[in-house]
Amino acid sequence: MATADNPTANFSPDQFLETIALHGGTTPDPTTGAMLTPIYQTTTYRQPAVGEHKGYTYSRSGNPTVTALEGRLAAVEGAEFATAYVTGLAATTVLCLALLKAGDRVVLSQAVYGGTVRLLKQVLEPFGVESEFIDTSDEGALAKALKEPAKFLFIETPANPTLKLTDIALAARLSKEAGALLVVDNTLLTPALQRPLDLGADIILHSTTKFIEGHNATVGGALLTRNAELHEKLAFVRNAIGAIQAAFPAWLTLQGVKTLPLRMAQHSANALRVAQFLESHPRVEWIAYPGLESFPQYELAKRQQKSGGALLAFEVEGGVEAGVRLMNSVKLCSLAENLGAAETLITHPVSMTHGDVPPEQRAAAGISDGLVRLSVGLENPDDLIADLDQALKR
Repeated sequence: MATADNPTANFSPDQFLETIALHGGTTPDPTTGAMLTPIYQTTTYRQPAVGEHKGYTYSRSGNPTVTALEGRLAAVEGAEFATAYVTGLAATTVLCLALLKAGDRVVLSQAVYGGTVRLLKQVLEPFGVESEFIDTSDEGALAKALKEPAKFLFIETPANPTLKLTDIALAARLSKEAGALLVVDNTLLTPALQRPLDLGADIILHSTTKFIEGHNATVGGALLTRNAELHEKLAFVRNAIGAIQAAFPAWLTLQGVKTLPLRMAQHSANALRVAQFLESHPRVEWIAYPGLESFPQYELAKRQQKSGGALLAFEVEGGVEAGVRLMNSVKLCSLAENLGAAETLITHPVSMTHGDVPPEQRAAAGISDGLVRLSVGLENPDDLIADLDQALKR
């Protein structure tokens, strides 16, 4: 199986993603032949002699089950290195602590996960880290922001929850010219639908809580790169602050990755059906979904995404009050502060996931008070449409 020194064992870039998702980074257990990676539920590893060990010393620094997950994630994302974390925000925190110091500046997409905004503005800003949130879909705004020194550009594409896209290849070129790293949060599409490293990104971030694990069973995060020096910095800080993923959540996430390509294909097919229904509904004022031809950045979506993904945003006639009534009226869709599960989840970002984002920043990013976010699951789309239809009629 994968080891601490070789987390990408059994990985071949020539294999199809469906194969890599099942086999990348692991082999059957050499002792027993077990097909599933064992859960190494241990903190401590007996060492044969002083100064000698078998790759592991203490599970805050490394654990064989976590290493197997890292190998699998690196394989599916086309990376050389991966580090897994206890949550997605832990991964973002390690990213910032590893790359930033007082006086440094970061440029980020205007519409990103609310926890990312909170971390940069409320936690790191008092330590002297400057963050600027801009419309990264605007080439002029992006070029202007990168004229000033920046350690890295952090983009989330599609953006959560507006679905606005950033051209990854363009962002990579502009970042490189400015001497900044490009970090792409690929949580919403996963490597099954988007490959940021192939488009020039330096680091990929995942909340594995979402589509990677996909079953509402764990929280977790990951950072992936092809750069050994960056990987060493991330691994050092992860160990220093104790942010490593635990063995059992890592094992559950490994099982989720196996079906990732199949799930994302079905998520996308279902979401397109639901989006088409909502687009034609008289009580829906607007809808944003990258798989619709009416989506303003449809051509960019076709160029850098395999399909539209599972997430869509819309607003119903009547604004906030009508949107809340809709979310309180659905029966099959679950009102929840999450996305990326097998079940369909409906969310009110302004009062839930993006409640900590300042109102002026939400408005500038296009996150209206009445915006409804729908993470389309794996149910039959006809059942989802029926549920939304009855709620809209209310």
